Amino acid sequence: MTTRMGSFDRRAFLRGAIAAAAAASMATACGSPSSGGNGDGGPKGEKSAKNPFGVAKNSKVEAAIFDGGYGVDYVEFVNTLIGSQVAGVKVDVNPVVDIGPQLQPRFVGGNPPDLIDNSGEDQIGFLGILDQLEELDDVFEANTYEGKKIADIVYPGVKAPGTFKDKFVALNYVMTVYGVWYSKTLFEANGWTPPKTWDEAIDLGQAAKKKGKYLFVHGKEAATYYRTLLIDSAIKEGGDEVRLALENLEKGCWSHPAIQGVIKAMETMVKEKMFVPGGSGTQFQKAQAIWSNDQKALLYPSGGWIENEMKDATKADFQMTGFPSMTLTDKSKLPYGALRAAAGEPFIVPKQGKNPAGGKEVLRAMLSAEAAANFSRTKLAPTIVKGTVPADGYGSTALVSQTTMLEAAGESIFNYKFVETYGMNTDQLVPWNSFLSGDIDGKGLTSALQKISDKIREDDSIEKIKVS
Repeated sequence: MTTRMGSFDRRAFLRGAIAAAAAASMATACGSPSSGGNGDGGPKGEKSAKNPFGVAKNSKVEAAIFDGGYGVDYVEFVNTLIGSQVAGVKVDVNPVVDIGPQLQPRFVGGNPPDLIDNSGEDQIGFLGILDQLEELDDVFEANTYEGKKIADIVYPGVKAPGTFKDKFVALNYVMTVYGVWYSKTLFEANGWTPPKTWDEAIDLGQAAKKKGKYLFVHGKEAATYYRTLLIDSAIKEGGDEVRLALENLEKGCWSHPAIQGVIKAMETMVKEKMFVPGGSGTQFQKAQAIWSNDQKALLYPSGGWIENEMKDATKADFQMTGFPSMTLTDKSKLPYGALRAAAGEPFIVPKQGKNPAGGKEVLRAMLSAEAAANFSRTKLAPTIVKGTVPADGYGSTALVSQTTMLEAAGESIFNYKFVETYGMNTDQLVPWNSFLSGDIDGKGLTSALQKISDKIREDDSIEKIKVS
């Protein structure tokens, strides 16, 4: 799992800051050298074409990398390349699962790592740390290890997901495609076709029941994958008015007819027992294995990281394949092929790290052709670097289907950031688990989601970002 959005919004960050700041002050008063980073930009080296950020030779870079669906070895791979540009530089990669709980105290104490993959369920809300992050425009202005300007070799629009209040502070490394995934082999053996509408999905669920199978499965930490599916489908059905209402936390935004239409379809599926029982008490990867290995469920909504995440728990000859989220009707405002796709896996460089220049150099190394190709080959997902995935997708049907979906979508690609911006995911997990388990109905889900949006909108201590 990689892009579950976290709960560490500005309020949580500031609440935690009180105790941590007091501890840091006490440490300083006692003369402790561990109270923070140097705060002066770290060791300096001479800037040059090979060293655009002035990284000091033989310096170390501390990287805290989310240990989720992509693991951490793709960042460790940088150690095979970075020395060709700056002699002796070494990247120390520390795997982290709970980003917020582990790294929040270090931000408060003034000694954060030099590079952070701010991802996962407990991702730190960006607005809470915005002023503590380096802007990364100079990374895109630098040349790759192959001598090409980075801005010229990445997909268009990849800065947008990492830009907050006009500050580009998060370099999203992976080109993430969101869709619904299935076994092509299983579908062909049973004469099933991927559903294009929610009505067709319900019909497929009935067909699955006749085979002793379920339509969907969910795990407790990933119940909000169905929120993503809901929003994607509703935006396709209702267009930008749905997306903008949610992004701007409007009153009644969760009651839009397109959203309610999808919730009603999901509610029917829950009532008809088309979800594997017990998901709210099942760890998410174990739940996913019920789909990918046991094949008790036919479909699973996720981002393109799913194949790599489940590579050790997927049935042989599964032929994992993705398709776009279903529409409510055949008269949706966006075509069926429209999909949510965006640069994901956000990397940040804290200003108070001991070696922020080194953090930026690691990003430059990751954007080299060799590192990008290594990621796609080993993680079966595309990076933001163009032209590094061959036509055969390194033998991955899932990677090929991502490319196919992107090409079919054309200009009908959309994204939204309100969950990430305000750190809403953990709060939303509670009603989503209750809904998918049948403990609350669609009305209860709508009410709970609206209360979460309303609470943020009405909290004057949280700065809002207007989306247009």
